[in-house]
Amino acid sequence: MVWLQEFRLPDRNEEESHLMFSPKAKMTVWSSYYPFGLFRERDFPAFTFGEITVFYGDNGSGKSTILNLIAEKLGVNRKTPYNRTDIFDDYVNLCKETIRGRIPEGSSVLSSDDVFDSVMGTRRKNERIDGQRAELLAGRQEEQAKMFSGETNRLGGLGDYGRWKQAHDARTQTRSAYLRGQGLPFNLPERSNGENALAYFAEAIEDEKLYLLDEPENSLSPANQRLLAGLIDDAAHHRGCQFVLSTHSPFLLSLRGACVWNIDAIPPAVTPWTELENVRVYREFFKETENLFKRTESDTNAKGEDDQWKER
Repeated sequence: MVWLQEFRLPDRNEEESHLMFSPKAKMTVWSSYYPFGLFRERDFPAFTFGEITVFYGDNGSGKSTILNLIAEKLGVNRKTPYNRTDIFDDYVNLCKETIRGRIPEGSSVLSSDDVFDSVMGTRRKNERIDGQRAELLAGRQEEQAKMFSGETNRLGGLGDYGRWKQAHDARTQTRSAYLRGQGLPFNLPERSNGENALAYFAEAIEDEKLYLLDEPENSLSPANQRLLAGLIDDAAHHRGCQFVLSTHSPFLLSLRGACVWNIDAIPPAVTPWTELENVRVYREFFKETENLFKRTESDTNAKGEDDQWKER
């Protein structure tokens, strides 16, 4: 499904006119007019979108800013803050969008910062659980020491029963059974950063939503980037989602049917992913080192034949 069909940034004349006549823009307190001026020297066309649209460009090209502008214009949810100024909303108001129907509720921005916060949140929860566990075990050890001294064996009445039972349990139960009996939750499963990132995207992406992904390849190995590409492909082509990404990853740039906008081009234009500079640098590197791969493959095959001969 394609809800966002077109998005246009203000041109130079619109920017200059606004800065000239806006009372807010005339105030001398602003140290930055961002994003005014960021794209002034480039004649940006109206961006068109498909089921998967990718913004490609070098660091500082403004691809993440474009995603933020789209998110603000469409009112798409986001968790983590981003770079903006008090005049940012003025720029957003100058942007123009064409949408089909209504942006689905629950559509959101998914960024590498969200992944990092999720990973750190899991670690903080586990640290709290570990702290509670240490306190309980320290208390158990203290009760055991009292019980061995005979202090907790004396029952003066029914009021001492609860204290006696706690000490008895502390002595007779295993550590794990004792902790379970105290209602302490288990640690949340921790994975590698790449596994956590992939799991985060898999859990966050729901059917029939619009998602803006800002450099989602961060923290992902090449293998996990390919898995993420498969996840996005499935969600776009079989689960009714629309994706807008900013990325350098060749695995995401090559997504099936993706409309790739090259922000570095003058003017920016839809470009086959195989013609992008980033991708061509990879291609030239692997062409230059092709003989090393062949030599390694030859050595591996020879070793495999030797191992088979030894087994005979």
